[in-house]
Order: sequence, then structure tokens, then C-alpha cells
Amino acid sequence: MLLALLAALLPLLAASVLTAPAASARERAVPTAALTEVTDFGANPSNLRMYLYVPESVTANPAVVVAVHWCTGSGPDMYNGTEYDTLADQYGFIVLYPSVTRSSKCFDVSSPQALRRGGGSDPVGIKSMIDWVTRTYDADTGRIFATGISSGAMMTNVLLGDYPDVFAAGAAFSGVPFGCFATTDGSEWNSACSGGTVTHTPGEWGDLVRGAYPGYTGPRPRMQIWHGTQDDVLRYPNFGEQIKQWTNVHGVSQTPAATDTPQPGWNRTRYGGTGDRAPVEAISLQGVGHNLYAQGMASRVLTFFGLDRSGPAPQPQPGACRVKATVNAWNTGLTASVTITNSGTTTVNGWKLGFTLPAGQTITGGWGATYAPTTGAVTAANVSYNGSVAPGASVSIGYQASHSGNSAAPAAFTLNGTACAAG
Repeated sequence: MLLALLAALLPLLAASVLTAPAASARERAVPTAALTEVTDFGANPSNLRMYLYVPESVTANPAVVVAVHWCTGSGPDMYNGTEYDTLADQYGFIVLYPSVTRSSKCFDVSSPQALRRGGGSDPVGIKSMIDWVTRTYDADTGRIFATGISSGAMMTNVLLGDYPDVFAAGAAFSGVPFGCFATTDGSEWNSACSGGTVTHTPGEWGDLVRGAYPGYTGPRPRMQIWHGTQDDVLRYPNFGEQIKQWTNVHGVSQTPAATDTPQPGWNRTRYGGTGDRAPVEAISLQGVGHNLYAQGMASRVLTFFGLDRSGPAPQPQPGACRVKATVNAWNTGLTASVTITNSGTTTVNGWKLGFTLPAGQTITGGWGATYAPTTGAVTAANVSYNGSVAPGASVSIGYQASHSGNSAAPAAFTLNGTACAAG
């Protein structure tokens, strides 16, 4: 009887350790506005509460940051424990703080309903909150972001998987990959995942994300991942599994495009690009445990989001590259010829061309580059003989593809993460 009781209590005890960052006072600038609660915001199947911070200096068509709390926390705790409100005062964006009401105060990142678009549970309620903010403040739907700590980090992964058309980017502190915590017995806790023993190939992890919104072929949110090497709650292997997942989702190499040390003990790797807004950025904190969040990290999140400046975040300027794509199509097939021109002033040494195939197209062969994956968001990487492109020079590549009626060329291209001009 005693063993049965312990077995029943163990998941709840485990869930309770996903707590706030270590308590510490932080110097907060006096906010110019107040945290307010919003009710009747729309569909809310799991009875979440919605808290909102709108600075007096809010910009026209503001960006929105969804800040998601840890287990046992709340929206007001996230407001008090992070700097997003004072940063909102500075840069004019809105901060949305979802808050759990279930007894564990953990977000649902495990049920089948939570792990599919529109399936129910917490993600649906959070999406309703975003829609309310968008309607009420005419928010910029191209600049919706999510960030979270622990359970909130897991929810950040879930939100970006369920709603890739809603979010531009996310930042997860001490989380796990999308789908890692999945259960089918009603339990909120997955010991194998928390222990870091759930591993998959990049393609398998990517398929879990793609399966949340079947048929979606549009752009995917960028992801920033933070994890401490000594995390004893959500073990460190989850850091590498998240990298595998989101690099696959973006179709970029798992080999970092850039590596640096922003401060002692931090190892930062960037994938699919070298700048502050690479498709995937990962920061490993040597010797740090689960409660890794510290003052100043929110500013680094804003840099990744592109919000650390007043007004709308500028789009990547297309001056460094031009791409011309032409298509020759027949019944169910096509060939595409792509010319990449370096219109910058420095030589490109090693390149990755990103583009999204129109729905129904699948690459069946190619030349001048390696292509992965073969559908959706594709990355074409240079081969050994054409990786260096001098200023003013061009390189030509191409591919064959099948199609189901739409034989158009891709609408836009990026070179090493920077948007390219047409032609």
C-alpha cells in the first residue's frame, strides 16, 4: 500500500521542483504603467488567467512578448521576476503574462491536446490572449514572440511548434524539446524526458514539430535555447536535443556557423547564420544548474528578437546578395535554375541559401549544392568547388522537383541568414 501511494505522489513531487529562479532582489526601474488582468479574452479551455503590461510609451503597431512562468509560479511572478516590463518601457512593446490556475501551476506541455494546433488546453488559451492583444492594440502580427523559464520554456517550444505562423521567434530557458514531455495517461510529468534519456534523430524531432500543424510550409520561428550544464531538474542532454530539433525544423546544419563566449562560462553557438538573429542560437552555461535565469539575460533575448531598439525592428537589408530564380515546368515536374550574386563588398566563404518551396513541391535532385530537406523550408549549401563567391561574382545552382499543380519558383531567399534582393 505504501509503495502504491509513493508511486502516485512521485509525479506531483517531481513537478513541484520546477520552480522559480533562485530568489534574489533585482533593481527595477519604476514602471510607467501597471500590470493589469484581462478577462473574457476568448477561448480558454484550461481556465488560464491573462495579465498584461502595456507601457505608457507603447509604439504604434507594437510588438508583443509572451512571457511564460515556471511551475508553481504565476503571471505576476513572471512580471516581478524578470525585466521585460522595464524593457517594454524603453522599447515600446507589450508584455503578455499567461498564468496557470491548475493546482500544480505547471503549463500543459504533455497532453495530446496541447501538442497539436488548435487541439485545446493551454496553447489555445494563450493564442486567444494574443488575438485579443492584436485586436485591441493593433499589434504587429509579424512581431509576436515567446519566452519562458522551465515549464514556461517547455511551453515556448510547444507554442512555436503549434503556431509557427503566429510567432517570429522564441527563447527557452531550461526547457526540453517540443513533444519530449508527451504523455497519454493524463500525467503532467515525464521522468524519461526530465532525466535527459529521451533522444531522437534530428529528423524525428523535426517531424514531431511538423506534425503539430500538418501541411504547413511557411516560415518557422527562430529559436534561442539556454541551458545549464548542471541542471538536475531538466537534465542537460535536453539542450542538445533541442538544438537537433530546431536546426532540423529550419533545415540548417547542426554544425555551428559561429561559436563565441559572450562572457566567462558561456558557450554560444549559432546555426544557419552568424549574426544576432540566426535561425537557431544556443547558449550553454558551464557549471550552472536549473535556476539559471539572471538579470541581464532578458536584454540578450531582445537582441535575438530584434526588439532592442525603438520602433519596429528593421528587416535584414537585401544589399549583400541578389538571387534570380527561373522555372521550366511540365505536367507534374519542373526544373529550377537559381543564380546567386554577391552584391556586397567582401568575399563570401561558405554559403547556405534558404528558401521555402511552394506547397506540393518536392525536390527530387539537384546540382551545385546539397539540398535539405526536400520539402518546405529548404537549405541549399555550397559544395566543395563553389563555396567562395567574390564581390560582384555569381554562382549558379539548380534542382528538379515534382509538383501537384503549383510550379512557381520560391518567393524569397536568404543567404547565410540575410534576406536577398530579387534579380
